[in-house]
This record gives sequence, structure tokens and C-alpha cells, in this order.
Amino acid sequence: MTSQRTRERLIQRLCDEGLANAQVLEVLRRTPRHLFVDEALAHRAYEDTALPIGHNQTISQPYMVARMSELLLAAGPLDKVMEIGTGSGYQTAVLAQLVERVFSVERIKVLQDRAKERLQALDQRNVVFRWGDGWEGWPALAPYNGIIVTAVATDVPQALLDQLAPGGRLVIPVGSGDVQQLMLIVREEQGFSRHILESVRFVPLLNGPLA
Repeated sequence: MTSQRTRERLIQRLCDEGLANAQVLEVLRRTPRHLFVDEALAHRAYEDTALPIGHNQTISQPYMVARMSELLLAAGPLDKVMEIGTGSGYQTAVLAQLVERVFSVERIKVLQDRAKERLQALDQRNVVFRWGDGWEGWPALAPYNGIIVTAVATDVPQALLDQLAPGGRLVIPVGSGDVQQLMLIVREEQGFSRHILESVRFVPLLNGPLA
């Protein structure tokens, strides 16, 4: 179930669902998603579905990983992206192949440690990790050309808006419970433009680091 044919079926499904960025699709095709889930779930790694990774967290659905990556890159190449929510490291691994540098923040230490090991095994060396509160971002290294948030926030964290470079793009799910919307926010000369894109379902963005 981790064969190339299985991966190709997933990519075809993503194409059928309207994803069209050839670079993003090629990265998803070659990224071994089965390495980012528990061995017992490896046979489901190339289904287009979110899967549990422990600690009440999930590895995102491939469609959503591709969709959020496309949105981030829609205005052109990016050299400095912050990811809020390392999780399994799968979205991190995809981003690392699409942009020059990734700065990834995760509040659950054990998840981040596992993600580091996976990315090191894949020889992805353009990712820097921070264990901390995603609501705060990573102000010391701001600004960022792109920010991607892989958990739903009740509202858009002001700290993330402050850390977005001029022209930068923030992709974030906003809402709570069953009412969540994927939002694209662009920092423009006169402020921020906000675009609501589609209904989504993510685990909540929580405060405070957890060992």
C-alpha cells in the first residue's frame, strides 16, 4: 500500500479535485507519507484523509496539505516561511521542498522530536525548529514571506499578522467546532486583505508549550 502506484492514485485524485500546481503535486508524489504515520497505519498513508498521530493531533489530509501549499505559493516563490504546528512533520517536509527556508513551531515536544528525526532521515536541512506557543509565532526571526497554520484558531493571532512581511501571505483555518473556514490573508500597503476560501476541519490551535 506504499507503492508508487498507490501514490499515483492519490495524485490523480488531487488533480480531479482541482489542484493544479505541478510543483506541489510532484512534491506530494515523491514525499513518503507512510514514514510520517505510525507503522500500524502505513497501509492508509496514501488515502486522502487525515490520520491520528497521538496527543490528540492528526497528520493533515493530503488534499489540504496541497491546497494550503498552493495558496502560499500562488504569488510566486518564497524564501522564508513559518509553519505553526509541526505535528508529524509531513507538511514541513512538503514545504521544505517548495521554499528556501522553513521555520517550524510546535508546542508538543515529543511530536517535534519525532518530526526532526524524520526530516533528518530524508536529508532535509533547510528547516529550523522551535518548541513553543504557536499563537506567538517566532518573532525573533520575523518577518516571513509566508506563514502557514495547521490548526484552527478562534481568531487570527495578531502576533502572526505582525510577523508577516509586506506582500506576505498567511494561510490559516479560523473558527471553532464544526464551523471552520480556510482563510488567506495578504499583507498589503494599506493593511491586510482577507479571503475566505472553503470549509475545513482542523484540530484547535492551543496555547502554551507541552513537554
